[in-house]
Amino acid sequence: MELKTNAALIIIDQQKGILEPRLGRRNNPQAEARILELLEHWRRTGRPVIHVQHLSRSPDSVFWPQQSGVEFQERFRPSAGEQLIQKQVPDAFCATGLEAGLREAGIDQLVIVGVATNNSVESTARTAGNLGFDAWVAEDACFTFDKADYFGNARCAEDVHAMSLGNLHGEYATVVSSAQILMTAVNL
Repeated sequence: MELKTNAALIIIDQQKGILEPRLGRRNNPQAEARILELLEHWRRTGRPVIHVQHLSRSPDSVFWPQQSGVEFQERFRPSAGEQLIQKQVPDAFCATGLEAGLREAGIDQLVIVGVATNNSVESTARTAGNLGFDAWVAEDACFTFDKADYFGNARCAEDVHAMSLGNLHGEYATVVSSAQILMTAVNL
């Protein structure tokens, strides 16, 4: 495991709407702290940071553009020089120009964090892997919510998170902790 000097940190959907209580119970209450640790390291070392913002097509969504939930949380606002990708579907590669921008910049390694593990994080990581990027997902810098499965059985956020990470690891991405990423970065 080696973190490249131009590895991009992709922060997905850290917008005000994700904090809405109506989304239900979530797992990993320390996810935001882990994301901020990674973000601080990326900024300090001059690695590329990409902020992904969801602009929902549904007026019922917490990310509907006509309300404050679509805005970035203050602590995750992009800084000067950091890229902004706006998407309308979970996958940050779909119809956004993300792939072209990464290829043009010569970036082939991605560290993916954010929400929701089983939605935007998983779909973005799957596409990254399918496109040949070296994708890493920081398991403790992502979270999700309780969700019913296809058969109507209630699944806790921890199980949804774990299954999503299981779907990704070794197939589309390498799942690691933020501490492992930071340790690799320090050892370079």
